[in-house]
Amino acid sequence: MGYQTWFKEHGDKHKVIVDKLTKQGLQKDDIIEYFDFENMVDKEPDFCPLYSKNKKCHDMEKLNCYLCACPYFRFNEAGFEEKNNKTVFSNCSINSKNGRLGEYGDKIHQDCSKCTVPHKEKFVGKNYDLDWFVPMKSCDQTEPT
Repeated sequence: MGYQTWFKEHGDKHKVIVDKLTKQGLQKDDIIEYFDFENMVDKEPDFCPLYSKNKKCHDMEKLNCYLCACPYFRFNEAGFEEKNNKTVFSNCSINSKNGRLGEYGDKIHQDCSKCTVPHKEKFVGKNYDLDWFVPMKSCDQTEPT
C-alpha cells in the first residue's frame, strides 16, 4: 500500500471514530483520552493492524493514537530527490534527532520508529482538530499544497 492510499484510508477510519464520539457528546479532552493505546486496542481493534498483536508502534508507556502519523512527516509518491542513486520518498520536515532516513533497496524512507512526538497527549492537544486531515495537511507533498 502506498502512502497516499494509507493516508486517505486512515483519515477516513479516524473520521468514523471521531464522528461516533462527538455524537456521544465527547469533547476534545475526552476524545484525546479515548485514543489512548490500551483503550483503542479494546474498543477499536480494527483501527490499527498492530492492535491485534497488542503491540505498540513506539516503545513508550503512555502512547496516544489520535494523530497516528506525524504532522511533520512528508511523503511524495514520485519521490523528492535522488541520493546516491536512490530515491527519497519520505522525510521529516523538522529533521527530528530521533528520526533517520532508512535505505531499503533503491528507496529511502523516513524511519520514525525512535520518535514519540506525535503520540504524546500534550502534542496531540496542541495539534488537535476533529478533522484528522487538518493537522496532517502538509504530509502529502505529491501534489502542490
